[in-house]
Amino acid sequence: MSENESPSPSAVQASREVRAVISRLRRRILKASEVEDLTLGQSSVLARLSDRGSVTASELAAIEGVRHQSMTATVTALASMGLVERRPDPDDGRRLLITLTPEGVRRVEEGRQVRTEWLAERLQDRCTEEERRTVIAAMAVLERLNRD
Repeated sequence: MSENESPSPSAVQASREVRAVISRLRRRILKASEVEDLTLGQSSVLARLSDRGSVTASELAAIEGVRHQSMTATVTALASMGLVERRPDPDDGRRLLITLTPEGVRRVEEGRQVRTEWLAERLQDRCTEEERRTVIAAMAVLERLNRD
């Protein structure tokens, strides 16, 4: 698209609808695996640690878009539940790396399984085979948008 060209009406409509649906679906999926003893922020930190391995509180704060002090409080709460641990960085003893404990790994995997099952059940119960294939095709299109 050139600099002076506006998005087509269909592109604008598709943008609005995709954002709205993804936002609502994300909330529903997260709610399906909601654990009473974890906040959404704590669950998000556990998922980030699962994806990234060991990171500092500062790195987690930047990833999550929160203040360092807020992340420290979140990590402290997770550590008190036995879900994360802090270890000295072998490359820089002044820094602490935060990692998942085996229980933290179990909780993350369990949550992912519950969310996968919730969505699969909805797709099975509320969609036809043709509609599920349409969803798969649409995901391929949306995934192209993620590529640079």
